[in-house]
Amino acid sequence: MSAYHKPVMLKECLQGLAINPKGVYVDLTFGGGGHSRAILEHLDGGRLLAFDQDADAKANAEDIRSPSFTLIESNFKFLKRYLRVNGIAKVDGILGDLGVSSHQIDDAERGFSTRYDANLDMRMDRQLEVTAEKVINTYPEAMLHKVFGMYGEIRNAKTLASAVVSARVNRPIRTVADFKEILGRFAKRGKEFRYYAQAFQALRIEVNQELKALEEVLGQSAEVLGEKGRLVIMSYHSLEDRMVKNFINKGKVQGELEKDFYGNVLKPLKAVNRKPIMASEEELQSNNRARSAKLRIAEKID
Repeated sequence: MSAYHKPVMLKECLQGLAINPKGVYVDLTFGGGGHSRAILEHLDGGRLLAFDQDADAKANAEDIRSPSFTLIESNFKFLKRYLRVNGIAKVDGILGDLGVSSHQIDDAERGFSTRYDANLDMRMDRQLEVTAEKVINTYPEAMLHKVFGMYGEIRNAKTLASAVVSARVNRPIRTVADFKEILGRFAKRGKEFRYYAQAFQALRIEVNQELKALEEVLGQSAEVLGEKGRLVIMSYHSLEDRMVKNFINKGKVQGELEKDFYGNVLKPLKAVNRKPIMASEEELQSNNRARSAKLRIAEKID
């Protein structure tokens, strides 16, 4: 099984979903199809709808012949819309693996990786108009400061934004190498790779509006989950994990509490696991991508 198809914490995800063979499930991030294939093996009369906006997903799904399976080539933020199109009002479980697939990272021309030189693209959906190159070359300094600071959690985000704006006056910043040349001036010695990764993460999140899409799908998930339905979300960086944790525990991704007249917290879900589940040492030895994964499981409150 290639790295693309190697699903992270597969056993834990399946246990979290508590699959009913005749139930209806959603895989928000089909990718290589590893999680989806495993869910289908547990269905007998049930149904699985999988979302993915990357064109490669269609090719990865071509060998799935199960009548229980439907691939939806769209962003998962349209969850409610496509469930309605498919005649589904409630589902029994929703799974989301929020990581960028190894295949996408290793595809040099996509511009996701710091390891290869390529155009700064970073679009999950290649139909999007905004690329990383456009962000770098057209955003005002204040917006770049916000992107690097909020999405990359870069401490010297203001300085980096200023340097980018100064550099692009002389010539456009078009490639991974162009951008790394600027980043190299500000990265701490010995920690260059982490700095590059933070900056690239910031651009990728901005290009694909990932946090906005996550906020939207979390809200929709609470509406479409049936009684005791399960939400199983795996995140790979602190921004996403914080949003998922807040939504499960407080009902809002920003963490604000909403209470009823009696002071009870109004939230649609309850946590199944108090702390995030991490990959086992055994899995980490064979799948390095699992190292930063945090799995949270919640159940719809009656």
